[in-house]
Formats: sequence, structure tokens, C-alpha cells
Amino acid sequence: MAHHRTTTDVLIVGAGPVGLSAAAELRRHGVHCRLVDRLPARLPYAKAVGIQPRTLELWDRMGLVRAVLEAAVPLRGQMIYADGREQGRIELAMPPEVPYGFAALPQYETERLLEQYVARLGTVIERGTELVSFTQDRDGVTARLRTASGADEELRVPYLIGCDGAHSVVRKTLGLSYEGGAFQEAYMLGDVVADWDLPHEYGIRSSRKAADGSADVLVCIPLPGAGRYRMSMKLPPELAGSQGAGAPDGVAHGLEGGRGPGLADLQAVVDRLAPRPARLSGLRWSSVFRISHRIVDRYGRGRVFVAGDAAHIHPPTGAQGMNTGVQDACNLAWKLALVVRGEAGPELLATYDAERRPVGEEVVGRTVRHAVRGIEADPEDRRTLLLREAQLLVGYRGGPLSGAPYGPGGAPQPGDRAPDCAGLTTPIAAFPLRLLDVLRGRPGHVVLLYGSDGRELAAAAAAARAVGGLAAVAVLPAGPDDSDRPGGADRPDEGSRPDGADRADETDRPDGSVAVAGSAGPVDPPLPVYRDAAGEFARLYLPDGATGFLVRPDGQLGARFPLSGTAAALSGYLRALSVRRDAPLRDPVVA
Repeated sequence: MAHHRTTTDVLIVGAGPVGLSAAAELRRHGVHCRLVDRLPARLPYAKAVGIQPRTLELWDRMGLVRAVLEAAVPLRGQMIYADGREQGRIELAMPPEVPYGFAALPQYETERLLEQYVARLGTVIERGTELVSFTQDRDGVTARLRTASGADEELRVPYLIGCDGAHSVVRKTLGLSYEGGAFQEAYMLGDVVADWDLPHEYGIRSSRKAADGSADVLVCIPLPGAGRYRMSMKLPPELAGSQGAGAPDGVAHGLEGGRGPGLADLQAVVDRLAPRPARLSGLRWSSVFRISHRIVDRYGRGRVFVAGDAAHIHPPTGAQGMNTGVQDACNLAWKLALVVRGEAGPELLATYDAERRPVGEEVVGRTVRHAVRGIEADPEDRRTLLLREAQLLVGYRGGPLSGAPYGPGGAPQPGDRAPDCAGLTTPIAAFPLRLLDVLRGRPGHVVLLYGSDGRELAAAAAAARAVGGLAAVAVLPAGPDDSDRPGGADRPDEGSRPDGADRADETDRPDGSVAVAGSAGPVDPPLPVYRDAAGEFARLYLPDGATGFLVRPDGQLGARFPLSGTAAALSGYLRALSVRRDAPLRDPVVA
């Protein structure tokens, strides 16, 4: 007999990196959730390995990035070989203003770190618990779960997120289409140690032409541990017969059942394809992998949503899959949090599909092209290609939450990623900070106010609080003494401010607040102040005089406006969120 309970705000099905990211962001925004997974334990497979710079930025704002950096290994590039000779090298060097490079971490380690983070916020994975079915109505979702003990539980929740992979029960129950195709070839994967003389921090792509002109390819991605790699290669015909019949739902994607290749099977392929002699050892696991490319027609219906592989699958080229899914989760979670907390209307949830499905379509198309023709055949210039692979060019310009552009050409606009920058100083810290340092731990929207007039900054901060209860941070232009500070820039004109404003309008207070000349005292509550000592904020954001920037919880720009128009710009953005006038956006307190 089913037991009916309503104990949480959101039910998340699937505790892989995407489901864990959704739980982490919901909890960080003060929303209760249950996270269930049908598997009894975390799988020991290095399926998703590459971690993109954009994902590291998101984890930085969450406060998770240090643990990831300590566990991962750098991925500095890829060495390309053909018939035993090096044909080129792709260097994954990011521009200096990007805070993180590429990293490699096996999926089981990513899941372990996210699981620990979520547990600290009060949510524990309910393992061995399977979603059997669900229905929804105008007021909520009724889900039927089967627990590890075999008992049935009927749960009533406001919202449900399906992060349950390529064979998603949630997607199938919603009746979403999953159009696409599949590659004919099967591949085998192995987590092994390679004893060779190639640099460990580079991926290896080595191909050899067969007699019929076709190419056989070996791809090796470094993992933590001396000489350890995840290797992938085509499944030899002699092993194909030992595999299962494929997925019963016809979606041939991911790890398959049947006997995994042994160390000798992997060694035989490496002997044939590797650019250097290599002896393999230390096999942790191996499996057969099939690749499809599919995407849903919509990312949700009603009160139920899909994310990650449940919404889109594609070739592993460029390590885009898990990272795209993490961004799905972050995009959806902050919006769900506002709606659950009653601070935004349910119409906001439609923007999840509007913003993320075009991204999924682009990623599917690009990874298929790269899998067929190789990344080297991409027509984009190398810098743009690198930034796109790093997922730093993901944006929502022209979307439902992106306001009108403002400022000079080439400036970051609403919908774009909010660039990070270095060289921010305070009167107390003896070292410069990055913008990520300023944003870290702030789960909600943040308004960045750039200018030098204390009265104008104070008025803009007051407007942000009055209009939407929004937190504000002031960024002051570099001053004449900043060239002597750590991270400071050389200023050609020591006698004036970069924007021509007079310093007498404001002074820096030791507590970081702004004291406004001629007023009774500092702004109340205090307005945090940082100085753009290195000039990097001005260089990257291209402010048009005194300018405001609204940074969304997912690190994208929501609005850009003159400080004199703060109230109007933020009111327009909040209208797009369908925010109730009596429920301003406020930083949540995690229970």
C-alpha cells in the first residue's frame, strides 16, 4: 500500500553530476529537495572526464572549486598523431582574464565531491530508490517511488526534475520526442596506466589508416594518478559478439552490458595505434560504449523538467556533455528557487527551455561535426573555437530575460557571461582579488555599480534595494595611487580619475562602505566597495561612464544600464521574471 507524503519542494531523479548540481544549487538557494537514484552505489566509471573552465567558474561561486582543483589534473592540450608521426598540437591555453583552465577528473570523483557538498547542505542521496511513475496537475506532481527495501511510496511535490540519463523515465513519461541518430560503430573504454614517454597533461589522439583508407583512432585522456588514462578506441570485430543486444528502448548511447574488454584486448589496440611503445597495466574498469545524438523537443512540460542526458546526448568530442548538463541544472535551479520561494511567477520556468534548448541544439550539432570531420576542420578561428569549447561563449542574447543592449560595441551585454577580472583591491586586503572572489558565496542576483561619484553610487544601491531587495557592490575606477598597489595599473594621468570625476565626491572607509561627502554618514546598510586598481574591470566590461551590471545567479548578465537609470532597468528585469511587487529578490538563508 502506497504512503502519501508532501515533505519537500523538488524531487530530483538521478544522482549523477547533473542531478547533484541541481540539488546543490537548490539547497544553496534555500530550497528543500529530495535526490533519488535507482543504483545502490556510485558507479566506478570514468565516463565524463573533461571539466570546462565555465564549469569551474560555477563551482567557484558555489564554494566547491577548491576541492575539485585538488582532485583533478590539468588538461593542457591534445597531441595529434597520424601513422606514428606528430601532426600538430592543440594548446588549451586560456586568455589571462579567464580564471581557470581545462581539467580532467573521472566522473566518480566529480560525483563524490558533489555528493559531499550536497550532504553538507542537508540533502543525502536516497540510493536504491526508483521512480516508478508520476502524474501532474495544476497544483503539483504525484510521484510513485520504490525504495531500496521494496516498499512503495507516493510523494506529492510541487516540481520534479529528471536527471535520469539517456533512458530517462521522466522524459518518456512526459512524452517528449528524442529525435536524432546513432553512430554505427561501437567503442571500448578502459581506465588504465600507460608506461610510455608522452607528457601526461596532454590528451593523445593517434590514428592509423587501414588498407581500405579508413582511419582507426585511439584517444587517451589523462586522469589523476601517475600515467593513468581513460582510453577509447573502436571495438574490434572479434569482441562485438560478446556484447548485449543493445538498449531495449532503442536509444543506443552510453555504457553497455556484456563482457568488458580485458587488459590484453586494450593492449592489442594500443600496440597497433599508439604513437609510442606502451605497456598497459592497472586496469580499473572497461566497457563498451555506443554513441547517439539526440535532443528533446522541449526541456519540460508543466511542473516537470529534464536536464543533462535526459534532454540531449551527443558524441563525447570536446567533453561537452556533462558540462552542458551542469549548466542546465544551474539555469533551472535558481529559477525554480525563486518560484518556490514565491519571489517570481511560474512563467519564469518557461525561460529554462527558451535559454537552454538552443544551447543543447548547438552542442549536439557541433560535437557531431567534430566527431565526423575532426575539430581541426572547424572553420572558426582558433581563439573563438577554444572559448566555445570552454563553454565561455554560451549566452542568451535576445532571450526572454535579456534586456536592451547598452554601451559601446564589443561590450558584454545582457545574456552574455559576466566576465571575471583580477586586480580588485580594498583598503584592508594586502592582495588584489578577482571578481569571482567578490561573488563567491552570494547565491542570488548581484548588482555591480561602476562609478566614482559616491552620491550616485549610494542612490543606485538604494534603488536596487528598493526595487528588488537586490544586493549591490560598488567598483571604483583606478585612482592615481593604484600603480603602487599590488596588481595596480600604471596610470598615464596622475592628476585625474579615468572618467574625469572628482575624488572629493567619495572616500573609502576602512569597513568597505562608501562615505558620501556632505551626508550624515555611510550608506546604511554599508555598500561593499572595491577599486579596479588594475583597470581590468573597465577593460573587460567597457562601462559607458557610470554603469550598472546585474549578474544573475548563474553568472550571466541580466541587465546593463546607466546608473541614473538603475530603478527603471531593474524594474524591467524583474517584470521579465514576473516578480511580485510584494516579494523582492533577497539572498536566501539555507536552512
